[in-house]
Amino acid sequence: MVACQKGYSMTTFRGSYTVTVTPFTDDGREIDVPALQRFMEWQVTSGVPGVIVLGTTGEYLTLTDDERTLVVETTVKQVAGRAKVLVGTMNAYTPNAVRYSREAESLGADGIMVLPPYYYTPTDDEVWRYYKAVSEAVTLPIMLYNNPVTSNIDMSAQLVARLVRDFENIRYIKESSQDLARVRDVIEATDGVMNVYAGERAVDSFLLGAVGYVNPYGNYIVNSYKLWDLFQAGRLEDARSLQRIIDHIDHIIAAGHPTYGHQCYSKALAAAAGYPVGDVRQPLTTFAMLGSEGEQRLSQILPLIKQFDEMIAGLGSL
Repeated sequence: MVACQKGYSMTTFRGSYTVTVTPFTDDGREIDVPALQRFMEWQVTSGVPGVIVLGTTGEYLTLTDDERTLVVETTVKQVAGRAKVLVGTMNAYTPNAVRYSREAESLGADGIMVLPPYYYTPTDDEVWRYYKAVSEAVTLPIMLYNNPVTSNIDMSAQLVARLVRDFENIRYIKESSQDLARVRDVIEATDGVMNVYAGERAVDSFLLGAVGYVNPYGNYIVNSYKLWDLFQAGRLEDARSLQRIIDHIDHIIAAGHPTYGHQCYSKALAAAAGYPVGDVRQPLTTFAMLGSEGEQRLSQILPLIKQFDEMIAGLGSL
């Protein structure tokens, strides 16, 4: 092990964690703290086992350092130990990623989620040195975030195995490479040490050995975390039926929109669920910009969410 010997946290993460939106005021200029508090209370009281703030869905690139601190501090205080809180602490500049990671730990987060340094297309050795710096700065569990669409780097199973071997607190990964077989590749390359969280295709990822799901749909279908409960109960057909509804929603949102067009819909749908969180920040397309097209798509999605909730209610206790 390269990592220095210290008391790493042995916190265990399992199940579906909502990767949350960041609530902004109506003008988009500030964090809406009361809205953030209400939103997190909704997540926790609904039974969500964990939340991940300042991920891609949380528009982390648009926040100032002071806003980051406010989001993490508010979330940790509101959740108050009733669910796990992970914080996205990635940055293209290694000292910033280290600083954000230390702050997350000092503010009481249970873990951090860290994308490799984006834009530069770093080598494996450069990625290794980046994670070495983060690993040695904190005692928290680290969830790697493999998303080549946004980071411009695809961490191979071999690189992940190297990181797991060398750093004791790297034991989780959100796998979003769009290569479904990677779930099994990572598990096998690390001799089962790495815990894979699905970044997509939750049912299939579970069957390949994933232990959890980083879930953007929890921002407006709060009960979608129960998909993972169904997996664990062996009720795969019920889970597939619910997944088909989510897939239908995804297709409605994705039609005619860029890769991350879902973010403005996530916020509009959270508002429709009774938890207004403002709109997205530039340069992302706001829901307001979509006009009648956005409203029309929303009208297609809302009955599907109702259908999902009714199906969950009809399944009884899990």
